[in-house]
Amino acid sequence: MLEKAAPVAQPDKSESPPMKELKSAAVILAAGHGTRMKSALPKVMHEIGGRAMIAHVIAAASEMAPERMAVVIGDHAPQIGDFAKTICNDISVAVQSPPQGTAHAVLQALPALKGFSGAVLVLYADTPLVTPATLKSLTGEIAKGAAVAVLGFTPSEPGVYGRLKRDNKGALAAIVEAKDASPEELNIGLCNSGVMAIDAAFLMARLKDIGANNAKGEYYLTDIVALARKDGKSCTVIEAHADEVLGVNSRVELAQAEALFQQRMRRSAMENGATLADPATVYFSWDTKIGTDVTIGQNVVFGPGVTLDNNAEVKPFSHLEGASLAGKASAGPFARLRPGAQLHAGAKVGNFVEIKKAVIGDGAKVSHLTYIGDATVGAEANIGAGTITCNYDGYAKHKTTIGKGAFIGSNSSLVAPVTIGDGAYVGSGSVITKDVAPGDLGVARARQTAIKGWAARFHDSRKKQK
Repeated sequence: MLEKAAPVAQPDKSESPPMKELKSAAVILAAGHGTRMKSALPKVMHEIGGRAMIAHVIAAASEMAPERMAVVIGDHAPQIGDFAKTICNDISVAVQSPPQGTAHAVLQALPALKGFSGAVLVLYADTPLVTPATLKSLTGEIAKGAAVAVLGFTPSEPGVYGRLKRDNKGALAAIVEAKDASPEELNIGLCNSGVMAIDAAFLMARLKDIGANNAKGEYYLTDIVALARKDGKSCTVIEAHADEVLGVNSRVELAQAEALFQQRMRRSAMENGATLADPATVYFSWDTKIGTDVTIGQNVVFGPGVTLDNNAEVKPFSHLEGASLAGKASAGPFARLRPGAQLHAGAKVGNFVEIKKAVIGDGAKVSHLTYIGDATVGAEANIGAGTITCNYDGYAKHKTTIGKGAFIGSNSSLVAPVTIGDGAYVGSGSVITKDVAPGDLGVARARQTAIKGWAARFHDSRKKQK
């Protein structure tokens, strides 16, 4: 059964002044060690949908067109900062060493926010599914006059999550960490995701006043709510679906986040006009682009960089990466399209065919059991079963060019660099090492001969030996 869409984040029901335009900034916390991942790769660089978790968060924040953006890393993983800069050129990198809690982490990013006025989003690089729409709702609360807007959710098991206490008007009164909560407070179902928006002026003025008087002896950013309330400022809660704020700390949670991401992508594809024969068996990458009236069969996997134009079809058990299909092109079943594969309008790639860095022209057919690499196949050409473009000589790759309307007989090897002209034929079983001119027939195989009685004599000899 198809899963239901997660509800859109909603603000609390308290009255607020009209929203005004407000600039935004984002601070992304990525200083954790991620020891539960049991990996040499930093936790936040593990991928969801073929994209690092931190890249998902940077992308969501970037949708807000932030005036400033900073990432806070630990000194144990400088590569996180380097990677973040490949995603966003002007992101600032701050280092938290040693880790002393979330407020201390944000404090390290304050120099990057100097002179900024607006809403500061505090995000987590290991919470990759938060959406731009939710972030917009949070900054909207700051625009309405709140000093702090916290993203809350209601998990089935509140467990170790901090609890969000509301006053009798529905405004946020306090955030209480589970380790510091009373039994009554632990009964609260509304929990803190950690994601929040804070008025920049208030953050600059009061962040340094947060203390470490708690069970863990750390500086909790959640205490910013108590400071705001003490100053007579308003705080509010935006509620999101628990799926959106799933934090990833282990391989199990990574798999859960991947499953939720795939559900989103499948639903989006179908809502935008694609047919998925069995949605649960189709796996998308973060950047898969799909047109309308596209048909996707069962057990299809999309790696990064795939585009399917309107009316394209991918048949079951196919794997595509770095490939494009124009309108009415089809691939599969059991097709493998590698980076650089381009199928033009009406082209057909069939079962057990591998295409790599090759253009298949309009209406051309590569129907089965074939490898086409580093090649151009002209419009309406036909490539017979078992054909191979021999593109690698052990040192370099070479190109094969097959002209319009050419016909390549089954079980042929085209040794690149080589050109088969328009309308030319290659006889089945040929090993072609020289160009075949347009309209010619190229045959390169030994002439068939018959040795009379050889088989009978062979059988007799073997039977006597046995």
